Amino acid sequence: MKKKMLAALLCASMVVSLSACGLKTPEKTETPVAEETEKVEETTTESKGESNSAMVTLVFAEVNPLDTIVGQTDTAFKEKVEELSGGEIKIDLQASGVLGSENDVLDTMLGGGGTIDMARISAFALTSYGGEKSKLLSVPYTFVNREHFWNFATSDLAKEFLVEPHENGSGITGLFYAEEGFRHFFTVNPVNSLEDLKGMKLRVSNDPIMNGMVEGLGASPTVVSFGELYSALQTGVVDGAEQPIANYKSNAFPEVSPNLILDGHTLGAVQVVITDKAWDKLSDEHKSILEEASKYASEYNRKISEEAEKKVLEELKAEGVNVVEVTDITPWQEACKGIIESSTADSKELYQQIVDMK
Repeated sequence: MKKKMLAALLCASMVVSLSACGLKTPEKTETPVAEETEKVEETTTESKGESNSAMVTLVFAEVNPLDTIVGQTDTAFKEKVEELSGGEIKIDLQASGVLGSENDVLDTMLGGGGTIDMARISAFALTSYGGEKSKLLSVPYTFVNREHFWNFATSDLAKEFLVEPHENGSGITGLFYAEEGFRHFFTVNPVNSLEDLKGMKLRVSNDPIMNGMVEGLGASPTVVSFGELYSALQTGVVDGAEQPIANYKSNAFPEVSPNLILDGHTLGAVQVVITDKAWDKLSDEHKSILEEASKYASEYNRKISEEAEKKVLEELKAEGVNVVEVTDITPWQEACKGIIESSTADSKELYQQIVDMK
């Protein structure tokens, strides 16, 4: 009983003590709780804002440096996408072949790994991936000039070519066409005519049309990856190769192969492709932005390509590169007649439509 009375007295004493000191515990705890609640709401709002912006990053592969015609076109596309999307879409442009050759890039994209979303590729690169229509663009001496190519690239027929990989189940689709100039042969030793190519080992990608063209010209096609081409020229693995003029200079090939013969066997038709997986993840608004940027980049490429090519050619001449003009292309065309006919045999009418666009 005495212990109970003592406990009661102690409790009463604590209540009196608190009242006497004027402590208002509830009022003091309300303020920090309110502040904490406010901070949580701000963070939640910010998080919702980031979620609503639907930030997207698309990894874009380019085998050439950014100062090439195609590199400048890639940059124009990237900048337009990011401008139109207000920064919601970021194009992570990986140039100079850091993600591998065009075939390496296509293997990765078609393999569904998801590490590469987009790429700028040569039209002929699709030949080995079921691009039956696209291969017609790499047939030698198809386009007589740039205007001829752009008549095709802006036609409804070109749209059919762009969607072909998607339709045949490859897992990619084309967004737009561009070009990197006519492709020419360059060699370690001087070449003044078609006859001088005979017996030479000329680098090719793993493409049947290019192999057939080189064989038709009397040379030996030798498969070398683009990333190894400089050293292959330097060590004598190959005697020459072919590239558009701007790519030839930007990749420093004149250092080891300072002879250029302007046969213009193929116009470097290129396209930008995106994986179906990346495309399907985009909102309708973001898809529209990519389509608008594609149109812009294609038009930009058309404006700069010829002028840029002429400028580079003059620079090469000034730097001492031996540049040989081909005044009569007829013997070259005749030499490639076999590969032209065999490559178009199954698509004669379609190929003729392209030829007739000049």
